[in-house]
Amino acid sequence: MKFSDLQFRELYDGKQAIVDFGKHICSIISHSSSYGGKDGLYEICMDCELPGITIANDTIKGYLTEADVSAILTKLVSITGNEGVQVNEFRTVSIND
Repeated sequence: MKFSDLQFRELYDGKQAIVDFGKHICSIISHSSSYGGKDGLYEICMDCELPGITIANDTIKGYLTEADVSAILTKLVSITGNEGVQVNEFRTVSIND
């Protein structure tokens, strides 16, 4: 999956796409209150911190370009072995799932 595959829906004054990778969920947003949104950049929110994607003790990473988001989606495919499916809501994923 890459950025160009995402189908965004309206969120506040911007947009959101949510991708379920089975073991992990990734929300991609851009709006006036998101990190980088005012500059046309994106923020991701993961269901848990993930080394190589988020920093320790954080599940959010902002100020991302479309290329940055594509690279993160590619890493998630590699980590999970799952191509990812777009969903309409962010769900909590159990470590045992």
